[in-house]
Amino acid sequence: MTLKKTLLAAVIGATVAATAMLPMTANAETLRIGYSADPETLDLHEQLSGGVLRFSHLAFDPLVRWTKNFQFEPRLATEWEQVDDTTMRMTLREGVTFHSGNPFTAKDVVWTIERLKESPDYRAIFDPVASAEAVDDYTVEITTSEPYPLLLNLATYIFPMDSEFYTGETEDGNDKAEIVKAGNSFASRNVSGTGPFIVTDRRQGVRVDFKRFEDYWDTESEGNVSEIILTPIAENASRVAALLSGGVDFIDAVPPNDLDRVRDADGVELVEVPGTRIIGFQLNEERVEAFQDARVRQAVDLAINQEGIADRLMRGFATPAGQFSPEGYSGHNPDLVPRYDLERAQALMAEAGYEEGFSVDMIAPNNRYVNDAQLAQAVANMLARININVNLRTMPLAQYWPEYDTRQSDIAMIGWHADTEDTANFFQYLSFCIDEESGAGQYNYGSYCNEEIDALVTAADSETDLEKRNEMLREAEAMLYEDVGFVMLHWQNLAYAAAEGVDVEPVVSALDFP
Repeated sequence: MTLKKTLLAAVIGATVAATAMLPMTANAETLRIGYSADPETLDLHEQLSGGVLRFSHLAFDPLVRWTKNFQFEPRLATEWEQVDDTTMRMTLREGVTFHSGNPFTAKDVVWTIERLKESPDYRAIFDPVASAEAVDDYTVEITTSEPYPLLLNLATYIFPMDSEFYTGETEDGNDKAEIVKAGNSFASRNVSGTGPFIVTDRRQGVRVDFKRFEDYWDTESEGNVSEIILTPIAENASRVAALLSGGVDFIDAVPPNDLDRVRDADGVELVEVPGTRIIGFQLNEERVEAFQDARVRQAVDLAINQEGIADRLMRGFATPAGQFSPEGYSGHNPDLVPRYDLERAQALMAEAGYEEGFSVDMIAPNNRYVNDAQLAQAVANMLARININVNLRTMPLAQYWPEYDTRQSDIAMIGWHADTEDTANFFQYLSFCIDEESGAGQYNYGSYCNEEIDALVTAADSETDLEKRNEMLREAEAMLYEDVGFVMLHWQNLAYAAAEGVDVEPVVSALDFP
């Protein structure tokens, strides 16, 4: 997910069944959720954000969704086949009804895809889709403009909307299907999905109330939650206090400083999930000639004790990384692990002619990633051991991005979550040779360039044999590992907490959309 659009950070994918998040008692229950934010709108296509995607899984169903181990799970699409290089045929689930009572058919899928392509927030993601056609009531064909192996990734974004419900005019003559950014449209206030819960009341920034949809198609995941009350609690300490006092049953985003407190509290269970956002550093080769030498970049990497940072500074709230791809991603290479070796780092600096070292400037945010300023200081201290003296400046995010965009420092921190939950996205934004016309390397702060890696990733993105594609991406990760085109630190973890007896573990994952 691009960093300036952090809500994309995340953004493509789904979760295991929302209805699994149930108190472990026999009777129907009300589940009280305290999230850091509520959905900005009830219109799925108005805002591409984590809050809206979380809401989507409660009131709607996607065609397919991600499992915990990043496999595709059938939902409203039961089967799919690649008809040719650019066409996928999907068989839809029969007997599904919308909250309005209207039947779900292929025309709703086509209508939804066409609307996604018109959405300001989604049109770029859905640009590869040329058309969608209803073959019959329960078969749809989606065609891309060229071979595109990530079409199923996009399908996790397709939550079919009730085309009949959203078609026509309101009493004041407005189009019911109109997408209005931060406006008061019909779709932003009215909902008809196929999901397990119906919205019964919504007061923006105050609460959203849901009740179980009695005609929900997925009876196998049926549980004992009859109502959900979602209350946004933005302040970390207040959210934790609400859980510990019994005011809510389930919260998200438990901050690292409160992990021990929540973990040790009576009647509360903490659930930690390995995340997929990579945190790392970029070395500016345009400003520092030494960084053009792969041996110096390798020395920087070897001088950083990722496992020590994750254990002591992050208190275990991070997974040490040696590559972009977390486990489960297409290009994850199990052979690529952190390789802290101070003695080898010092030898490489001497071999490259920099035994006496040099001085650099480093910038990092102090309010964007978990412990970001402390992480930068720890890395600066470690680099001093190979005689790279760091002048570190940390700053609020509002000041950081303008500094980052101008690339006027020698080292910069960055975190990244892949928009498509796919390996290629990391390379395309963070390490591709910079090409202003195509947008490649848009966040390649260091101006690193390895055309061989770029060509391999580009070829992988048009390879429809997924195993071949995965092998190509694993090879690209190995090449970047050897060349140190990006200094990996760790994947930032997620933490949820729930009252004892509320079983949330089945519904939380690295995607952060319970």
